[in-house]
Amino acid sequence: MAERFFEVNRISFSRNDLPPEGAAHNKALHLTVKCEGYYVKRVMLYGGSRVDICPLSTLQRMEIRTERIRPNNVCVRAFDGVKRDTIGEIDLILTIGPVDFKVTFQVLDMDTSCNFLLGRPWIHAAGAVPSTIHQMVKFEHEDQEIVIHGEDEQSIYRDP
Repeated sequence: MAERFFEVNRISFSRNDLPPEGAAHNKALHLTVKCEGYYVKRVMLYGGSRVDICPLSTLQRMEIRTERIRPNNVCVRAFDGVKRDTIGEIDLILTIGPVDFKVTFQVLDMDTSCNFLLGRPWIHAAGAVPSTIHQMVKFEHEDQEIVIHGEDEQSIYRDP
């Protein structure tokens, strides 16, 4: 029982972590990540998703060949409540902060407001704690706390 109150390594947020506008926002948490030589913005963290999603349009803009997509029989329910079959799944390496993550994405051919959606599979695998109110995500890597701040812009660009 005492362990619950006296943890040494724990992730927490404070008022100092709030964005400049404070808590007076309703923004989703979007990050910038690196993937396949591109910086990808508008990567949404959403703990309500049981899968990690990659829109087909993101792969096309990154010039990733569709032959890398493995067929599967996964059906997802989109934000609009409609069930959609995935095209398949693809493994991509995402660099988030200083850490590389292998992420298995379900590929969907649909318009989305984000370039990737990282759901519970990535959040749990990384041991990440996202905070929409603070507009950041924190996780531990090699006994260090990693803090990644959210962003607002939308684009994909090649690493110079």
